[in-house]
Amino acid sequence: MPIKRRQVLSGSAAGAVSLATGLAAPAIAANEPIKIGYLPALTGPSSSTGVGMNRGTQLAVEEINNAGGINGRKLELISRDTQSDPTKAVNAVAELTQRQKVALIWGPVNSGEALAATPLIARDKVPMLHPCWVDELIDVKKYPMAFRIAPTNTQIGGGANHYAVDVLKLKKVAVVSDTTGYGTASVNTYVPMLKAKGAEVVYTNHIDAANPDLKPELLRMQNAGAQVIMPWSVNAGFLSRICNTRGAMGWDVPIVGQTTLGSGQTKALLEKPEYWNKVYSNNFRQVCYANGKLPPRAAEYVERLKKAKVEFGDTLLWWVALGWDSMALLTETFKTAGTKPEDIVAYWNKLKNWPGIYGTISWTPEQHNGFPDDEVVMCEVNSLKDGAFNIAPGYSS
Repeated sequence: MPIKRRQVLSGSAAGAVSLATGLAAPAIAANEPIKIGYLPALTGPSSSTGVGMNRGTQLAVEEINNAGGINGRKLELISRDTQSDPTKAVNAVAELTQRQKVALIWGPVNSGEALAATPLIARDKVPMLHPCWVDELIDVKKYPMAFRIAPTNTQIGGGANHYAVDVLKLKKVAVVSDTTGYGTASVNTYVPMLKAKGAEVVYTNHIDAANPDLKPELLRMQNAGAQVIMPWSVNAGFLSRICNTRGAMGWDVPIVGQTTLGSGQTKALLEKPEYWNKVYSNNFRQVCYANGKLPPRAAEYVERLKKAKVEFGDTLLWWVALGWDSMALLTETFKTAGTKPEDIVAYWNKLKNWPGIYGTISWTPEQHNGFPDDEVVMCEVNSLKDGAFNIAPGYSS
C-alpha cells in the first residue's frame, strides 16, 4: 500500500515525541483489529432471524480474517445478544459505542430492538448498518449514519398484498400480528395499503405471541368471511400455531405473510407436514428457485456453505446470505474508505448496484433505503430445500 503524506508526518511526529521524552513511540494502530459492534437476537422469542444471520456473519468474518483481514487488520466482532429484548439492545449500544469505541454497528437485526436502539446510535455518531424492515428506522435527517441493507416494511407488505389480492384474487383479508414493535408497525402499515387496493380487511388484531390457543382468533376470522390470513411476526411458535390451528379446523384458506412462516423452526413445530400447504411467505428473487435453479451467485454460495458444514435445517438461505453480505460490504468499505465514520458514510452514500448474494443495494445521500422492488417476491414454503424455496406461482422467471 503506498505511504501517504499524512502517514509520514504522523510517523515523524511520533518519532519526535520518542526522542524528546525518552519513551517508546506508541504502537501504530494500523495493526489493531477493526471493531464491529454486533447486535443479533440469538435467544428469545424473536431469535429465528438472528440465528440465521449469525451463521453467515460469523463465517464471513472467519474467512476474511483467515485471508489476512483488511490491509493487515483483522475484523473483531463484539457481539451482544439482545435476547429479543429492546431494553437489552439499548444497554448494549452504550457499551459498544462509548466503551468499546466500535467503528460501526451491525444490527440490531430485529425491528423491535432497532426502534429502541437507533436514536442512541445516531446520538453517538456511529455508522449503523441494519436489516430491519420498519420504515421509520431510516430517516436521513434524524439518522444520517443509518443505512438499511434490506427492503422496507412498505416493500415487504406491498409484495404480500400484491400476491394475496392481485395474484390469488382474494379480497376479504384477515391481518394479524404479535405485540412486538415490528408486528404492530406492520399491521398499522399494511391495513391501509390493503384498503387502498380495494381489499376488505374483515379482521385485524395484535395477539400475544405466547398465547397457546389461537382457535378463538381464527374462528373470528372465519366467521368474518376471511379468504386469506396474513400474519406478521418473526416468532416461529406463534406462526406455527396459526398453521396448526388452521389445519386442525380444516379451514382451507391460504396464509400469506412474513418470511419466518417458511423457517425450519416453524416447520419443526408443525403438527402435520401438510399444514405447510397453501402457505406463502416473503422472500427475495436472488435466493429463490426459478425453474428449479437458484441464481448463479446463490448456487455457488450454497455449495460454499455445505463445504463449511453450515446448518440449514432450522434457518433460511436469505438470513445466512444477508449476514454474509453485510460483512462483505463492510470489508469492501473498510478497504476502500477506511474506518472513520464520515468516510464510511461518504462511501455508502455513493454505493450503486452493489451485488450481494441476498440482494442488490444502492444508496444516495437522500435515500438510505436501497433494495429494489422487483427483488421482493413470495415463495411456496412447502418447497423448502437448502434453506431456499420456489418462487410462488404467478411470477415471471
